[in-house]
Amino acid sequence: MIPYQAITRDIEVTVRPVYLDGQSDFMERKFVFGYCVQIENQGLEPIQLLRRHWFITDGTGKVEEVEGEGVIGQQPVIEPGESHQYNSFCVLGTFTGHMTGFYTMERARGERFKVDIPRFDLKAAVN
Repeated sequence: MIPYQAITRDIEVTVRPVYLDGQSDFMERKFVFGYCVQIENQGLEPIQLLRRHWFITDGTGKVEEVEGEGVIGQQPVIEPGESHQYNSFCVLGTFTGHMTGFYTMERARGERFKVDIPRFDLKAAVN
């Protein structure tokens, strides 16, 4: 798995995508990609992940936006020097694509800010 990284305001986001061959179906044009995300707080105060906003682009250039509260049903608080990790997936109708986006975070004193999710490639032929 190739790691993709971005740092925004002392928050490092690392994404490791993987093609899930066993869950995909070439004949049905269903290509399943998993990804592991680690969010590390390199700052000096706790942060809370409030929302996610994804842009999922398939091999034809079609973009799907996915937006909502938290990640996998959680709105974790990440203490300084600590990280939160989770796994998720997406399904494309093409062999390739890419994803990018941002998280909305909040500091303890109420300041909200966006943290970039690095653009990462999705490739059915590569694991």
